[in-house]
Amino acid sequence: MGEKIDTRAIGLDTGLALIKWLTGAENLHYGLWDGLELSAGNLRQAQDAYTDKLFGQLPAGRLRILDIGGGAGETARKLIALGHSVEIVVPSAYLAGRCRANAPQAVVHECRFEDFTGQGSFDLCLFSESFQYIPMEFSLPRCLQLLAPGGQILIADCFRTEAYLGRDVHGPKPGGGHKLTAFHGALAGQPLQLAHEEDITESVAPSITLEQQFFNVLGLGVTRCQQEIRRARPRIYWLLSRVLRLVLSEKRSRNLMSRLADTTRTAEEFCHYNRYLILRLQPR
Repeated sequence: MGEKIDTRAIGLDTGLALIKWLTGAENLHYGLWDGLELSAGNLRQAQDAYTDKLFGQLPAGRLRILDIGGGAGETARKLIALGHSVEIVVPSAYLAGRCRANAPQAVVHECRFEDFTGQGSFDLCLFSESFQYIPMEFSLPRCLQLLAPGGQILIADCFRTEAYLGRDVHGPKPGGGHKLTAFHGALAGQPLQLAHEEDITESVAPSITLEQQFFNVLGLGVTRCQQEIRRARPRIYWLLSRVLRLVLSEKRSRNLMSRLADTTRTAEEFCHYNRYLILRLQPR
């Protein structure tokens, strides 16, 4: 058997190219939609508003910042423009390349945070929608090792509510992240305290509706092409169907078509299963 096709990496790289084409920037995070009409044309403004909200929690002064899971380097570029020095930890070779292009003054570590060997000291450890991908029993203690005296941890990410009982129960649901109750339990076990907590769930949730609208447009195009090929070129349709079954499992194919056609991924559903929080932590 050949290697498993990394559909997640394909989706990430394609999504990044789409976002850049649409907005002119390579932001991979949610938008903040307060006072904005929900439309693709306003996505750049919503994402900029999100960054402004996040930067409002930066400690005073010029900082040495570790941007953990730094996306394509857009956040690092903006931080450097404000006078901060930034090191980025990112596991994807493709994203590491984009970080070097977008933030050439940043030091880029192409590795998982679990494999990061830097010693610090950092004034700020930043997780912008990356905290959910790292085990909390590792991430919080490691940050404590890396912080300078008086340093802080800034997290902006999704956390699952108690309403979420797992993929086996609900199927795929928008959002993600650690259980909020598990986070508070992990926090209680560390010499850390909450300096700031802000819930911006309702403000970022429209991003999910906009994303689903985009997939529905793609789905319409795919469905119409499928119908026409099946009508006019049945043999080609049969061949394409066979190739698709070789590339994607039946489950993955079904999930893909569901994503393109369904309208159940909404802001309301996101709010039910998630809390999106901005958290600033400091050592006790």
